[in-house]
Amino acid sequence: MEVILLEKMANLGDLGEKVAVKAGYGRNFLIPKGKAIPATAANVASFEERRAELEKKASASLIAAQARADRLVDVSVTIAHQAGEGGKLFGSVSTTDIANAVTNAGIEITRKEVRLPDGSLRMTGEYDIDIQLHSLLTQKIKVIVEAE
Repeated sequence: MEVILLEKMANLGDLGEKVAVKAGYGRNFLIPKGKAIPATAANVASFEERRAELEKKASASLIAAQARADRLVDVSVTIAHQAGEGGKLFGSVSTTDIANAVTNAGIEITRKEVRLPDGSLRMTGEYDIDIQLHSLLTQKIKVIVEAE
């Protein structure tokens, strides 16, 4: 299935690119979320008319994300969690816990923006966590997990 991207997507393409994706991905995710439209002749023509508007919207989104990233530069949050001997946590610290701690510190983020490539945090210590604010912008914050 060929679609026209309405925004830049990591590992897929830039705004306005015509890309081939699996039918289910296009039909069930990209099109309903407004991230792409089917690449028909009529849609190609309507996209070209809207291109300037979409580029302006994309640049505004990047500027807003950069402003949020500037607020996150020196952010450090501490999360207290029950732990056993050796610093092993009873349970784990998840993306939701990190997002709530940062939001309580005064900067609103969602759990979907928190990137934990190795999964939840299961030990006490200091961690540098990536916050994906935009497809082109990632900011690191420091998360300190300590025993209660």
